[in-house]
This record gives sequence, C-alpha cells and structure tokens, in this order.
Amino acid sequence: MLTAKEAAYQVTQALDAKKGMDIKLLKIDRVSSLADYFLICTGTSSTHVKTLCDYAEYTMEQLGEPLLGREGHRGNSWELLDFGSVVVHVFTTEAREFYALERLWADAEEIDLADILPKQMG
Repeated sequence: MLTAKEAAYQVTQALDAKKGMDIKLLKIDRVSSLADYFLICTGTSSTHVKTLCDYAEYTMEQLGEPLLGREGHRGNSWELLDFGSVVVHVFTTEAREFYALERLWADAEEIDLADILPKQMG
C-alpha cells in the first residue's frame, strides 16, 4: 500500500509517460476532506483523455491502489478517477478551461513537479 504522496507521484508519472499535457498536482488535504491530492491533466483529444485514464487506472492497480470510481462527462471531454487519497481529473483543453479547477482550488498547495517529472517544461 502506497502513501497518498507516493500514489500521487506514481500516477503523475504515468500520465506524463502517456504524453499528458499541463500536469498539475494539488495537495488539497488542508482545504478539503475529499482527498489528499487532485491531479489535473489535459489530453489532446477525447481518445487521448481515455488513453490517459486507462493507463492511470492500470498503473495504480499494478501498485495495489484500486480504483474506487470512474466517471466520464460529455464524450470523454472530462474523466475523473477516484483512488481515495488521489483524485485524477483528465480534460480536453476546452473542458479544462471551462471547469477551471485550478481556480476553484486556488487555496490548495501546488506541488512542484520538477523532481517528479524532470523533463517537464515550465
């Protein structure tokens, strides 16, 4: 069983491995009881969104972190994966701009991904 932080880092790396864009990891444990982390990512198309989610789910299950729930929205423009301590949101660009989760969760601590994703551009 991974810690919430380890799980968040592993699924972040999984999304990066499948070319997820603009990945943001928010530590929300101080501002919400929903989860410890929100992971937000953009896919280039509805197909890419599904691929990212499938791979995130596969990766977490391999690590012994079962998926508690998965919800899709409007033709795969947004999918949510609930792993308990980590909730993953994968959007198309348009859906991400529309829902603006980073603004909604502005009080959350954004985790610096430089150590987790060394090749990610600022």
